[in-house]
Amino acid sequence: MANGDDFGNLGRKVEEKLREAMPRVEEEVKRVITYLNDQVVPEVRENSSKALRIAAEQLAKLAERIDRTARKE
Repeated sequence: MANGDDFGNLGRKVEEKLREAMPRVEEEVKRVITYLNDQVVPEVRENSSKALRIAAEQLAKLAERIDRTARKE
C-alpha cells in the first residue's frame, strides 16, 4: 500500500503545481495570441498581397509571350 500512497501523493502534488501554474500559462497564451494578431497576421496579409501582385505581373508577362508566339505562327 505504501507505493499506492506515494503514487497518490505524487499525483496530488503534480495537480497542485499545475493548478498554481495555470494563471501564468493563461497569461502567456493571451500574450502570444495578442502578438500573433498584432504583429504576425498583418505582416502575413501584407506579404500575401505582395505575392499575389507579383504572381499577377508574371502571369501578365506570360500571357503577352503566349500572344506574341501565337501571332508569329
